[in-house]
Amino acid sequence: MTNLDEMGIDTSRRNASPRPLTDNERARLDEFIDSIHYSTRYSDSEYEYRHVQLPKAMLKAIPADYHDKAKGTLKLLWEEEWRAMGITQSLGWEHYEVHEPEPHILLFKRPLNYQPPQ
Repeated sequence: MTNLDEMGIDTSRRNASPRPLTDNERARLDEFIDSIHYSTRYSDSEYEYRHVQLPKAMLKAIPADYHDKAKGTLKLLWEEEWRAMGITQSLGWEHYEVHEPEPHILLFKRPLNYQPPQ
């Protein structure tokens, strides 16, 4: 498990614990899954990054308690939450920021040379 404090992830911007989607909520998001866009990976000396662009209309279908009303964006999502929404990527990625000018763009990072637990 990655240490979120070491990665600079503000866990106060997440739900206190992962909030699973109901079957009905998940069904509302299904129509958008094929339109999710994944950037290529880019890196610095510590992390590799990618951004995930959700269809703008998808934001309206995401449950209200996934949204940060103060910022007008999604909260930082737990892995269980973003995977349930239909975002698919390999292990180790952490949602660390939302691009506020474009709240449908979610920013992810993971340590360089990440190795999943055996």
